[in-house]
Amino acid sequence: MPSTVVIGAQWGDEGKGKVVDLLGGNADIVVRFNGGNNAGHTVVVKGQKYKFHLMPSGIIQGKKCYIGAGVALDPRVLKQEIIQLGGKFEVKLSIDPRTQIIMPWHNQLDKAKEVAKGDAKIGTTGRGIGPCYADRATRTGIRFEELVNSEKLGKKIDLIYPQKKRLLKEIYGQEMAMSKEEIFKEYNALGTEFAKHLEDVSIVVSKNMNEGKNVLFEGAQGTFLDNDFGTYPYVTSSHPTAGAIFTGVGIGVRPIERIVGIVKAYTTRVGEGPFPTELEDDLGEQIRQKGAEFGTTTGRPRRVGWFDAVLVKTAHRLNGFTEITLTKLDVLSGLEKAKVCTGYECEGKTIDFVPSSLDDLKKCKPIYTELPGFEIKEGTTSYDELSKEAKDYVAFIEKELGIPAKIVSVGPGREETIVR
Repeated sequence: MPSTVVIGAQWGDEGKGKVVDLLGGNADIVVRFNGGNNAGHTVVVKGQKYKFHLMPSGIIQGKKCYIGAGVALDPRVLKQEIIQLGGKFEVKLSIDPRTQIIMPWHNQLDKAKEVAKGDAKIGTTGRGIGPCYADRATRTGIRFEELVNSEKLGKKIDLIYPQKKRLLKEIYGQEMAMSKEEIFKEYNALGTEFAKHLEDVSIVVSKNMNEGKNVLFEGAQGTFLDNDFGTYPYVTSSHPTAGAIFTGVGIGVRPIERIVGIVKAYTTRVGEGPFPTELEDDLGEQIRQKGAEFGTTTGRPRRVGWFDAVLVKTAHRLNGFTEITLTKLDVLSGLEKAKVCTGYECEGKTIDFVPSSLDDLKKCKPIYTELPGFEIKEGTTSYDELSKEAKDYVAFIEKELGIPAKIVSVGPGREETIVR
């Protein structure tokens, strides 16, 4: 059976949760390899909506789920997600001992740093992801293996707490929101509760792959939030690209047979940064409302724009997609016309890639191809039921990208999915 990785091809919020839920039915295990609870996946099953930030979406399909070392884990959030399940689904979950733990000082520092930037703010979610990964890089982080060990946790908090308290006070003028004793009490209890989930994910996933099992890797966020190849500095602190599964899980480099790029039928992004095809008019607001374009994690309104083929072609180069899943096609239903950006005009030159320089990207103007609008009937379940204009829109995107759209989503529910 092939291993599959699901990757966001834009700025996140493409509908990965629904696709992981769909593909998870045929998977043996589902693995999360990057990001933290700054990501949000929504799964709708029989009208019931489930929102996840850390728990792999495969949990709804009854699959064994794994959180790899590349994830920044807030145990408070994970506990709430387990409570959300209400006992309806068995929680078969393992967490790698190397996984970094988000501590209360990470949340406080994240927000304090964003305020201090003023007009240069990035638009962070304030969930502590960046400071947590920063501590990993400076080798001062707390890992899951220490969270579940009371003695090790106490020693780490004793060491780190005074440093963070001083940093908050002297640089940002803030007092630490919680005492050292309060933090230890809360996190020691969480460690005791989650100790049963400790397992070396690297070993288990490698074993499954060597045995030819169907492993589904669940990516968080989107390609252009990648810490290196995204619209830096308006990016996240991890790598949401396909190559990150090898270091985020701890497996040897090997072929991944199926790399699915999740692509919204238009484009959205949350936070600051350049957005060449952005619609800042009534049409943009219309699409935002119809598509419920508000962040799963923060509730912030998402910025909305036309489909950007240049963006997705660049994502294809970075990830090597074998196919795409086109989501939210139904949101464009009823529009008189639909536009697709097929190139950028940048200082008199036409380019078909996202430039590495943020300053250059800000200068880029979209070159559009205008296509007829289309209608999608409620209850559509097969590709043949789509109108000619809707099929033409999908075909145009496939031709521009040079990648087949093997799945087309025409609604939020699991059943509102066309598999071609």
